[in-house]
Amino acid sequence: MAARGCAALVGIGLVVAAGACFSALDTATKFISASVPLLMALWFRYAFQAVATTVTVLPLRGLSALRTLHPRFQVLRGVLLLTSSLFAFASLKYMPVGEFTAIVMIAPLAITLLAATVLKERVSPMRWTLVACGFAGTLVIIRPGGEAFHWASLLPVGLVASNSWFQILTSKLARTEDPLTMHLYTGWVGTLLASLALPFAWTALPAWWLWACLCFMGLMGTVGHFFLILAYQRAPAATLTPYLYSQIAFAVLGGWLVFSHLPDAWSLAGMAMIAVCGAAGAWLTVRESRIPMQPVEA
Repeated sequence: MAARGCAALVGIGLVVAAGACFSALDTATKFISASVPLLMALWFRYAFQAVATTVTVLPLRGLSALRTLHPRFQVLRGVLLLTSSLFAFASLKYMPVGEFTAIVMIAPLAITLLAATVLKERVSPMRWTLVACGFAGTLVIIRPGGEAFHWASLLPVGLVASNSWFQILTSKLARTEDPLTMHLYTGWVGTLLASLALPFAWTALPAWWLWACLCFMGLMGTVGHFFLILAYQRAPAATLTPYLYSQIAFAVLGGWLVFSHLPDAWSLAGMAMIAVCGAAGAWLTVRESRIPMQPVEA
């Protein structure tokens, strides 16, 4: 029991560290978005992950790391993550990091919606309430029709849609596939697809620090995803999910340190609604898993 509790604490620490890495990635992305073409930055982010993962995994696993029972789903998973990254990079060009991150964090609530409407899973009234409140928090941040509204505020919604399908597919594949194999395919699928557009987006960068920022983005994305893999090997998703929302705090901190931006009162309220609803949904998952199934009467 003590060992399990210790593993859970390590998993929580890894999830918080992953959130810090992803926030650093988003902050760096926004920082260079004015100087580096979007598709070029996207290619570099995936190429760094693909090469770093290959150099790390292949010496340990050899070609067995490439074995998969579902190659088509591995490719689809890579396409979905690349689509999510494309929405993310485009969003960060126009949006503050904190507000962007908060909207993205409704993904677990969106997965609940997809589970009910597409997968036909039973969803309790409490979960429906959390989903509604989480989406209300998103509207508070976006404020369609308000003076602060910008069309780019809708881009993270596309990210949430693609990322939700990515998460559902990941949960299905994780039952039979090696996490490192999944990570390897994700990096290379993203790199190969982004390479198709690279000749049209490549440009000479005027300063060395832009290359340094691109390397930093690749490093943060790679390390962040690796931390998540290690975390989910040590604790169940329901235990770790509430701590994913620490990423919102890191994003606000990054936006303040680099861009001197602090969210207004309405945006902070929307962020709080999303974080509370998401964490409550994870708590509900833990609670439901502890309730024994009742026999069904004929």
